Amino acid sequence: MKIYTKTGDKGETSLFGGTRVPKYHLRIEAYGTIDELNSYLGLIRDQKIDQHSADILIAIQNKLFTLGAMLATPPEKTFLKSGKERLNINKINTEAVALLENEIDTMNETLPAMTHFVLPGGHTTVSFCHIARCICRKAERITTQLSTESEIDEQILIYLNRLSDYLFVLARKLTYDNNAQEIQWIPEKIK
Repeated sequence: MKIYTKTGDKGETSLFGGTRVPKYHLRIEAYGTIDELNSYLGLIRDQKIDQHSADILIAIQNKLFTLGAMLATPPEKTFLKSGKERLNINKINTEAVALLENEIDTMNETLPAMTHFVLPGGHTTVSFCHIARCICRKAERITTQLSTESEIDEQILIYLNRLSDYLFVLARKLTYDNNAQEIQWIPEKIK
């Protein structure tokens, strides 16, 4: 597979199905932000974390590639002329969301109850989780905006919403795994 095609040299790229769009197109922003998120998940996975969390992150990274492919396929290009679906892969579905919810619930069982917002930080790995969580929220905002202009599978938005929750809870878990301090946000009172 040749890495450079030169077809994007003038600021356009092709969506799945061949439609040419500018590289700043909202659909490109959506799946480009998913790619950015995926890279941060790889960075988290490269830290000293437990094997189970690393395995879950690999599963999530695979789902994010699927999600990106779904976003890269405009609705009008979903099906081939033959009627066969163009994107012949398992889509993001309720089972993918359930995995995140189960992981959140399992991690929460071992964590102290949250009584305040917490400040991001305390350990490099925890900070990477918070950065990934913020990028996930950005991807969700962009994809939500795209959904006002074009049909988007609702499971994509549900998955991104749940994934940001997962990353928050993972950050808390890794705080405790690394014996880092969880610093609560205590608003300053007006004097």
